[in-house]
Amino acid sequence: MWKRLVALASMLLVLSASLPAHAESFAVIDLQGALLQTEDGLKVQVQLKKLQDRRQQEVDTKKTALARLKNDIERQASFLSREALTRRMELWQREMTEFQTLFIDYSKELEKKQAELTKPILQRMFALITKLARQEGYDLVIDKQAVPYSRPDLDITDRVVQMYNAGESG
Repeated sequence: MWKRLVALASMLLVLSASLPAHAESFAVIDLQGALLQTEDGLKVQVQLKKLQDRRQQEVDTKKTALARLKNDIERQASFLSREALTRRMELWQREMTEFQTLFIDYSKELEKKQAELTKPILQRMFALITKLARQEGYDLVIDKQAVPYSRPDLDITDRVVQMYNAGESG
């Protein structure tokens, strides 16, 4: 995350150095915060939470089953032949590997779903940001997370959210 912020900050410095001398009007927006404040963004949050909860239940069930299997193997270790113990441990390791793969797949699925659901919201929000920037004469609108400080009066987050929720289009 820090690498991204440093890269973005560096890019902004280069960009600001290449702006014409008359470029004076800036604004900032908390894109993530704005997304979460829109009615559509709140609906997406609910959908993602449901998906995450379902997947978490599946993960927890599998995790419990794996723990139970390992406990059974440990309890029976002194009674099992070396060959049987080795087979059971190999089975447990295979299932543990499958579990880890499943966990990674679920994480990727959640990220993909989040991107899919937020893309149209962000596209509309970018159009509104552009519209507002043109109306107000802003030369540059920067994501608030990319800058360490900005004056509060430069923040257009609430205005963009209001425009979005009012049904305006870019």
